[in-house]
Amino acid sequence: MFRFLAIALFVSLAAAAQTSAPADVPASLKPPATERLLLQAHAIGVQIYTCSAAPDGKFSWTLKGPRADLRDSTGKMIITHSAGPKWQHNDGSFVTGKVTAKENSPDANSIPWLLLAANSAQSDVGALGNVSFIQRIHTDGGQPPATGCDAGHKGDETQSNYSADYIFYAPKH
Repeated sequence: MFRFLAIALFVSLAAAAQTSAPADVPASLKPPATERLLLQAHAIGVQIYTCSAAPDGKFSWTLKGPRADLRDSTGKMIITHSAGPKWQHNDGSFVTGKVTAKENSPDANSIPWLLLAANSAQSDVGALGNVSFIQRIHTDGGQPPATGCDAGHKGDETQSNYSADYIFYAPKH
């Protein structure tokens, strides 16, 4: 039911927002003024965590990576999102990113909002070929469990459902 409602809500709102960046994004998460909005998509998936020990011996859930499908404003799945982080479009183009800024989500139970700089892309090839920045905003869920990670569970994995909007930017020409 969560997936259906999230997709239905996104489809109804995304068509109007496809050409302009959301206004509710904190200034620290905005790409430089030299960038233009290229593509928006809504993700539904999981954040995967592994139980591991820190150097001080304390155990905690550590992010292994996401696994999500990103859909366009019509609800069509167009991009897969995986560890790296990496986004791969149906046309074969892909981009990886590195976090450059992070803000807590307005919902304390959700993963942070991010601005990522593109590490690599297939230059001038496909929908993601020129991506320079990626935003993750409007997150819902995705936080690791508060308990369950200790020496007896070292190496265990858990998944937390999440959704988010991803906005891809490219240089203005």
